[in-house]
Amino acid sequence: MKTIFSGIQPSGTLTLGNYLGALKQFVELQEDHDCYFCIVDEHAITVPQDRLELRNNIKSLAALYLASGIDPEKSTLFIQSEVPAHTQLGWMLQSISYIGELERMTQFKDKSSKSSGKEAVSAGLLTYPPLMASDILLYNTDIVPVGEDQKQHLELTRNLAQRFNNKFNDIFTIPEVRIPKVGARIMSLQEPTKKMSKSDENQKGFISMLDEPKKIEKKIKSAVTDSEGIVKYDKENKPGISNLLTIYSSCTGESVQELEAKYEGKGYGDFKQDTANAVIQLLEPIQQKYHDLINSAELDDILDEGADKAAYTANKTLRKAKKAMGLGRVKKKK
Repeated sequence: MKTIFSGIQPSGTLTLGNYLGALKQFVELQEDHDCYFCIVDEHAITVPQDRLELRNNIKSLAALYLASGIDPEKSTLFIQSEVPAHTQLGWMLQSISYIGELERMTQFKDKSSKSSGKEAVSAGLLTYPPLMASDILLYNTDIVPVGEDQKQHLELTRNLAQRFNNKFNDIFTIPEVRIPKVGARIMSLQEPTKKMSKSDENQKGFISMLDEPKKIEKKIKSAVTDSEGIVKYDKENKPGISNLLTIYSSCTGESVQELEAKYEGKGYGDFKQDTANAVIQLLEPIQQKYHDLINSAELDDILDEGADKAAYTANKTLRKAKKAMGLGRVKKKK
């Protein structure tokens, strides 16, 4: 059984795109993999956060994972800051990282080029890739499913693991980067050439997993399409309709071809209404489970157990890495 690690930042509610593109696949992966799902709250503080909002987002994200089908009997769900081994190994990996390779990370370059440049960004923004590497390496991870935007960071993780193994001892498993081929790529409802994102300033561009039915309906009905009036998949010429077809198909399991035939000769009005209904029906049971969990003792118990389970594995790896690096003492046997 191979080990999978996935970390997600608690920065706003997950979108329909997050669910269809990743979370739905995680639910399937846990059946035959050893899965660690980590809420990486320490990564979130590389940019300013409101403390109360951050705490709410952490619990909300955990509840959404569970409501979506992540089973604590099959997977380990935990909060990064509740397992201190992450920051300890993160510091050790920083010590073998080079400033040059960290400054080449695309996300650091993008954020430090804005506003006042490097003078105005946190040092954590520069050094968080080694922390991300520690997240992954602590669990002897075989596979990390990531989007294209994180591929560079995963390559750095592989390099740091190899560098540590070569310099000290063969401690870390070299993880495989896997960009999921399965899983729908859901685009913005307002700019269908861009990926749906929870950080989109235009609230009409994305569907939150916790949006109420009327709001979902309104957003789908106001989705950008075209004036042709034909429900047909054509990503280049009809990106809006193609995106709605992908959403509809992913929510119901009906193929795009079946949907094209179903709406032949019908206008966009019926199609949009039915797409909205499909999304509402998909999210309704998830939302119900979420509301049952969010303020429950059960959620805290699951996160406590997850942290204990994660810490057991992480601490074993950390002890080996410390010993290999020469940190601490070797106690004499009595």
